[in-house]
Amino acid sequence: MRLRSRIAVWCGKLACAVSRKLGKGNGSSFPGRVARKIDPEILSVLSSMVKEKTIAVTGTNGKTTTTSLLAHVLSESGKRVVWNRMGANLMDGATTSFVLAAKKSGRLDADYACVEVDEMASVKVFPEIKPDCVLVTNIFRDQLDRTCEVDITCNQIQKAMGTVPEAKLITNCDDICSYTLAAGCGNPKLTYGIGERIADDMPAGMGESVFCPDCGCRLEYDFVHYGQLGVYHCPDCGLKRPEPDMTVTDVEFKDGAYSFTIDGRRIESGAQAPYNVYNTLSVYAALCAVDAPRDGFEQAISNFDYGNNRECAYQVNGAHVQLYLAKNPVGFQQKIFLIRRDPKPKDIVIQINDTVLDGEDVSWLWDVDFGYLHEAGVASIVTVGTRGADMEVRLKYEDIASRCGKDIRETVEELTRRGSRNLYIITNYSGLYRTIGMLDEMQAAGKERVSE
Repeated sequence: MRLRSRIAVWCGKLACAVSRKLGKGNGSSFPGRVARKIDPEILSVLSSMVKEKTIAVTGTNGKTTTTSLLAHVLSESGKRVVWNRMGANLMDGATTSFVLAAKKSGRLDADYACVEVDEMASVKVFPEIKPDCVLVTNIFRDQLDRTCEVDITCNQIQKAMGTVPEAKLITNCDDICSYTLAAGCGNPKLTYGIGERIADDMPAGMGESVFCPDCGCRLEYDFVHYGQLGVYHCPDCGLKRPEPDMTVTDVEFKDGAYSFTIDGRRIESGAQAPYNVYNTLSVYAALCAVDAPRDGFEQAISNFDYGNNRECAYQVNGAHVQLYLAKNPVGFQQKIFLIRRDPKPKDIVIQINDTVLDGEDVSWLWDVDFGYLHEAGVASIVTVGTRGADMEVRLKYEDIASRCGKDIRETVEELTRRGSRNLYIITNYSGLYRTIGMLDEMQAAGKERVSE
C-alpha cells in the first residue's frame, strides 16, 4: 500500500474525530473528503481490498434500509462487512465508510462491502468500487431540482452500469421504470417482484410512469402495490411484466408485521410496511446473485430493526410518538397508508424544509393524495418547517384543516401533553436528524422525571 494512501486514511480518521469533538457533524462525509484531497484514488485502493464481493445499492426509496439489511444478514453469518451505515451515499460518504473501516495501518479487513450509492453519483462511484452486483430498489420522482424526471435518473444509472459491464444488475420487475432501465443495460441481470397483493387497503397514489416504453400506449394493471409498482401489461404491443427470478408468496400481515415465504423459507419479519417486504426480497436476490451465505437468513430477518432512524418510535410526556421520513410523493403516500392503518385518534406534525438536501422545489407535495387523511381519524394537523405554510395551503386544497406552527419542539410539547397522546411526525430529509436528537432528548427528560 502506498504511503500516500496510508496518510489519507490517517488524516480521514483524524478529521472524523475532530469533527465529532467540535460538534460539527457526525463525520459521515467530511473524512472522505479529506482523504480524497490527499489521495484521489483512496476509494479504489481500499475497495480493492474487499476479499469476497462488493454490492452496490441504488434507486430512489429504500436504499438505506436495504443496505443496512444486507450488512446485517452478512454480519450475522460471520462475515466482516464495510458499509456506509450513516447513509451518506455521495462520493465523499462512500469513501468515508471505507476510510473509517480501515485499520491504522491503512489496510482494510473486510469480506464484503455493501455500499449505498446515490443515483446521480453512481457514474462516479461505481468505477471506483467496481461492484460485483448492483441492486436497484425502484425509480420514483425525487428532488426534482436535482434529478428532474425519472427518465434522467434511469439514464444516469444506465451510464453507470456501462462503466462496470461485468456487474450483475438486480432490478424490481414490478416497476416499469426499472424494467426500462434494465432493458437498456448490457449487464447480466436478475429480477425480483411480487405477484400477489401485499395490502388490500393500500392507497396507490400517482404512478411515476404509466405508459409503455416500447409503443407509448397507457399500461393496464392487474393490480398496483403502490406508485407504479404492480403487475402490468401493454394492451397494444403486448409488453408485460416478466416473471421474476425471485419472488415472495403467502404474504400475511398479522399482529402488526408481515410474514412471507422466499425460496421455500418462511420469514417472520418485523416489517410493518409493504415496502419493506420488497426491501427484504431484494436483499435475498442480491445474496443469491453473489452466492453469499443464506443459511441464517430467516433468523437474521426476524431480529432486524426496520426502523433504521427512518421510522423511530418514542415515549414523550407519556404519549406515543412515531417519526417517519418522507422525501418524495411515493414515500409520503406510504406513510399516509401506515397512519391510516392505526385505528386510534391521532395528531400529526408535518415538517417540510427546502434545503439543498431536501430539494428546493417542493411542488412534489401536489403529487401526494392527502385526501386519504380524511379516513385516518386525525384530531389535528400542524405544519412546520421552512415550507410549513406551503404544506398548510396544500392541505387546504383537500379540505383538511391544519395550522402552521412556528417551532417543532413547542408543537410536540403541546400535542404530547394536551393532544390525543398518539402523535405522528412526518419530516423530509434535512429535519430528520435534528428531530431525532430532539425526541431523544425529550424522551430522556421524561424518563429522568419518572425516576425522580
